[in-house]
Amino acid sequence: MSNLSSSNQTPTKSANELCFKNAVELARMIRQKEVSATEVMAAFIAQINRVNPKVNAICAFIGEDAAMRAAKAADDSLAKGQALGPLHGLPHAVKDLVATAGIRTTQGSPIYKDFVPTEDALMVQRLKAAGAIIIGKTNTPEFGAGSHTFNPVFGATRNPYDLTKSAGGSSGGAAASLACGMLPLADGSDLGGSLRNPAAFCNVVGFRTSPGRVPAYPSENVWGSLAVLGPMARTVADVALLLSAQAGPDARVPISLNDPGWMFTRPLGRDFKNVRIAWSRNLGRYPVEPSINEVCDKARPVFGSLGCQVEDGEPDFRDADEIFQTLRAWGVAQSRNEDLKNHRALIKDTVIWNAEKGLKLTGLDVSRAEFKRTQLYQRVHAFLEKYEFLVLPVTQVAPFPIEWDWVHEINGVKMETYIDWMATCYAITLTGLPAISVPCGFTKDGLPVGLQIVGRHQQDFAVLQMAHAFEQATHFGKTRPAVAA
Repeated sequence: MSNLSSSNQTPTKSANELCFKNAVELARMIRQKEVSATEVMAAFIAQINRVNPKVNAICAFIGEDAAMRAAKAADDSLAKGQALGPLHGLPHAVKDLVATAGIRTTQGSPIYKDFVPTEDALMVQRLKAAGAIIIGKTNTPEFGAGSHTFNPVFGATRNPYDLTKSAGGSSGGAAASLACGMLPLADGSDLGGSLRNPAAFCNVVGFRTSPGRVPAYPSENVWGSLAVLGPMARTVADVALLLSAQAGPDARVPISLNDPGWMFTRPLGRDFKNVRIAWSRNLGRYPVEPSINEVCDKARPVFGSLGCQVEDGEPDFRDADEIFQTLRAWGVAQSRNEDLKNHRALIKDTVIWNAEKGLKLTGLDVSRAEFKRTQLYQRVHAFLEKYEFLVLPVTQVAPFPIEWDWVHEINGVKMETYIDWMATCYAITLTGLPAISVPCGFTKDGLPVGLQIVGRHQQDFAVLQMAHAFEQATHFGKTRPAVAA
């Protein structure tokens, strides 16, 4: 295992272009031998060595020699005519919450700063089976807690569009890596917005999949439906490509969906004439910075141009805050209880607070939250019988100063906890519906803004289709950060 280090390699113009090729195209070029996996790996290594010191997105790296050997092996298997997976030869770094055999998996915590798993998690096994080359890990906040990526092991990940700002979280390292052309694809996880928030902050695409779409194993709670795994990329088609490798059933995860991964390789084009969309600026209840609504509102006519019927409206999200705070605290208490007992001094205050909040809950508290979540879902389901999609801002704020721990106030409204400022994401989490963050434009200060498209129950492919149509009509994701040029 090697740390990231400086290198004498400098990317040529063509090498830099390789780094920003769409993953679908790059995978095709490797399969058809228009470029070798070795050339692709060299280009990405050069980009990582050049740009990562500025953004701190990739927190562990297997080393240039190991990465190049793996790329050479990919070329050799291609030359022998062996069966190839859809990600053959593509470099990939895994979010530092997911176990990777032989590669340090710290969860951003000093408690686990030296932990090296001996086995891959199921998702990593699937990525490797699809031909991806695992080269390292992407940075995440401590235990993935909070939508701002900083931790005492690796430090903070900076926003590629403004290095003084946050890249979001908890999949902040993944999003920043994509924006900078350091990875062609990236994975993440999402409980309160961790795939959507950093995607919005970094001008990439992040997809919170339906629970069970990407089975998580091993897991402390295979029945859990709040946290999901999912794909991130620079385009919706690339997200679908990665999802095709991640998705599919696994009997060890009882909520896993039976749909095969290949279903996401189908063409994304679709006619949206007369499709009804509900447009919400704040879910009817949460403070959103004017700059966010201003950018999103400008994008509203795009859906009309696609043939959609767009109307103001949102479901009744009453009780969402109580439900999420209760169920999240319950989950944190379960997962962090032993660490709290044995290593309290090494845990950040927000995680301690969240775990202790969970430890104080009663069985009635949790059952009441589940009852109210059921009611909430039924209200949303009834609403979406009229509308096929709900569209709203991903985040309530633009990327904020990297020195902040979390957003304490929005439009003069005080945020009581480190979770509150993510409500437009976590309220959607409670529904279990698929939701994607797609680039929507930039604030007057040049900061990215994401638009959130929410679909009906388990209609992940339809969400990808709608996001793809919006992307093709706008092309906001093609604007690269200067730091990566």
